[in-house]
Amino acid sequence: MTLIRIGSRGSRLALTQAERAAERLRSDGTEIALVPITTAGDKDRSKPFGEIGSRGVFVKEIEEALLAGRIDVAVHSAKDMTSSDTDGLVVGAYLEREDPRDALCGATELRAGMRVGTASIRRTAQLLALEPGLSIEPLRGNVDTRLRKRRERGLDAVVLAACGLDRIGLAAEIGHRFDAAELLPEAGQGALALQVRAGDEALVAPTDDPETRRRVEAERACVFAIGGGCLAPVAAFHDGETLTALVAAEDGSWVERRSGDDPAELAQELLRFAAA
Repeated sequence: MTLIRIGSRGSRLALTQAERAAERLRSDGTEIALVPITTAGDKDRSKPFGEIGSRGVFVKEIEEALLAGRIDVAVHSAKDMTSSDTDGLVVGAYLEREDPRDALCGATELRAGMRVGTASIRRTAQLLALEPGLSIEPLRGNVDTRLRKRRERGLDAVVLAACGLDRIGLAAEIGHRFDAAELLPEAGQGALALQVRAGDEALVAPTDDPETRRRVEAERACVFAIGGGCLAPVAAFHDGETLTALVAAEDGSWVERRSGDDPAELAQELLRFAAA
């Protein structure tokens, strides 16, 4: 009997996502074992992401376990991954993308004076651009924790990924799903990435969704090209027809978007704007 060990963060959402991958990988003669792994982002829930490594803080330890052979497949929310592949590892499959939008929980619209919780500088910049009168408060933790903290701290709303709420049956918490024209999603948001050691792609290849791969890889490539020379909040989203990317001031005083087909060209346009 073949055993595939799947590594994942240990939160309710992460394990739900890992089980989705497991369902796709199960076949006659294949046994699946889920291996929960604690990441740097899970250990330190007080510091801003920028102080503990920003993108990648929820994947590093899982990637280390994969490279060391302690697991065979890593399941990540694609938005949590760095925008370039770690040496020796590849994304062997992307499961079909679900709702990529950001969700407002606790309210149905933004209003001046609202206290809104988020730890994302991408969300912060775009929220303040939509409504400069908001008070943005740092808020970290898994989905359940952030919803609980909203109530405990008396926040008017929090912003979370809609797909995560959908996956664990909490869609009723959503008061508004932001269109991409309002809040451009994080690169890869809504997609699950199945990462393997280079050469082991056959383990997960049958589960790969080509359209999701096309879109998410374009988004990741654009963010990678922007990130090398820009410290501002960035985002990229492919709607199936057009790739849109942005850079912004963290205080929302300006947000610049570009749309097109070529990730590198969009990145260069935005970098030129940010440097001007």
